[in-house]
Amino acid sequence: MRRTSTIGNTATISRAVISTVGQDRPGVVNEIAKVVHDLNLSIEDSRMTVLGGEFAVLMSVTGGALHLQRLETRLVKLAKEMDLAFLFRLTGERGDVQGRIPYTVSVTAMDHPGIVHLVAGFFSSRNINIYNLDTVTERAAHTGTPIFSLVMEIEVPPDARIAELRDNFFYFCDDHDLDAELRPA
Repeated sequence: MRRTSTIGNTATISRAVISTVGQDRPGVVNEIAKVVHDLNLSIEDSRMTVLGGEFAVLMSVTGGALHLQRLETRLVKLAKEMDLAFLFRLTGERGDVQGRIPYTVSVTAMDHPGIVHLVAGFFSSRNINIYNLDTVTERAAHTGTPIFSLVMEIEVPPDARIAELRDNFFYFCDDHDLDAELRPA
């Protein structure tokens, strides 16, 4: 399903999200950005990082609907040439989040399986949306112990009791040996 939106008095634009993964090497970003640029599309938002030996790209691209269709065709060709996996999805504007209060959550712990699941479950069970999440595992300087760090941005509904949420979150973290912080974004 194609969704379009109108911004002010400008022409109708469309939006697509693309996700690309391939072996980490120089030129991946340049080749994807070139295809987008050649079609007169705009990279509105993006996240790019190395994960293991792979380079991952996630981006929101805007422009004319016909150009977005051409983008998908060009990405098929580029993926074959560069041995990339990709996903292309037409999308619309983000739903109304008016009134939601942005908060930042930071969690640090000795690395063990399930931390993301635990923390995400805490917020999900309270109908709190996670709109950004970053994690990293590093070795402690002197001991070499793997230390897991998570930073997420959440949207707290306007009717939530912040003091109660904060207390419940800290009790939850204590129960799971997680060091945490919850603060307004």
